Amino acid sequence: METSSATRADLIDPAQLATLGRMEIVAKWVVDGFLQGLHRSPRKGFSVEFAEFRPYQPGDDLRYIDWKIVARADKWMVKQFEEETNMRAAIVLDVSDSMHWTGAPTRLTKLAYAEQIVASLALLLIRQKDAVGLVRYDDSLRSVIPPKARNVQFRRIIKALEDGGSGKDSDMSAALLQAGKLVSRPGLVVLVSDLLVDEEATLNAIKVVRAGGHGVTVLHIMDPSERDFDVSPEAIFVDPEQNVALPATAAEVREAYRSTVEHAIAEWRSKLAALGVGYEVVFTDSPFGVPLRRAFASRQRLP
Repeated sequence: METSSATRADLIDPAQLATLGRMEIVAKWVVDGFLQGLHRSPRKGFSVEFAEFRPYQPGDDLRYIDWKIVARADKWMVKQFEEETNMRAAIVLDVSDSMHWTGAPTRLTKLAYAEQIVASLALLLIRQKDAVGLVRYDDSLRSVIPPKARNVQFRRIIKALEDGGSGKDSDMSAALLQAGKLVSRPGLVVLVSDLLVDEEATLNAIKVVRAGGHGVTVLHIMDPSERDFDVSPEAIFVDPEQNVALPATAAEVREAYRSTVEHAIAEWRSKLAALGVGYEVVFTDSPFGVPLRRAFASRQRLP
């Protein structure tokens, strides 16, 4: 996709971009724009375990061109090896009820936004020759896809993202522990959630994942209304996972609410930093390139 920096897909309003095609199409546009702005090439790796062929790209080592295919089909193909991947990663996606919320009809729900981020990040990692897997969870594990670096892995992840799942609760601990087991050697676990969970249990699970040698990045998905308390003067506030409703006047609780949100974010940031975990708040009106840069920066910091 040929675009100027001003019209790169990863910089377009996410709700507008999501209307332009299916999830895998949008993810490809986002990643193309992101890589266009990155101005860097993936590192190369080596192994003796053949995985698949892929089209030749400028800069590839000529030693790995399959000259028989060139002679027979006039196609330049390069041998890709299983351990050509630089890293193994698992993305953990929260699909519980609270993720289905949006504060405005012109914005994506937290889950729709998060799914597009997961699809784009998965494609980006695969293009960087990293193996990536997926764990989706609500009150149980909905999808468990072991990390692979082959191109077909992207289709597996897209198919899983299209599956159902919206349990009332969020068993994040089980999902994180499962992700840690999927990554067989020190790698990366990316958690994508609104973090409306049991904090102590989550931190304990992250400690176990970190003890396995894995880097962890948390993308805290929030709707702008959750930050700004942009609601009508009088409203009924409902916890979608605990099914508790409370009527209140917005003016009465706005200041206390904002203070509570700021405190919660600061607490997550502090406690995760103490564990060596990357943490970023991502709002659903942010262009998709913003969380990709943050997640990708964490991937680049790994040895």
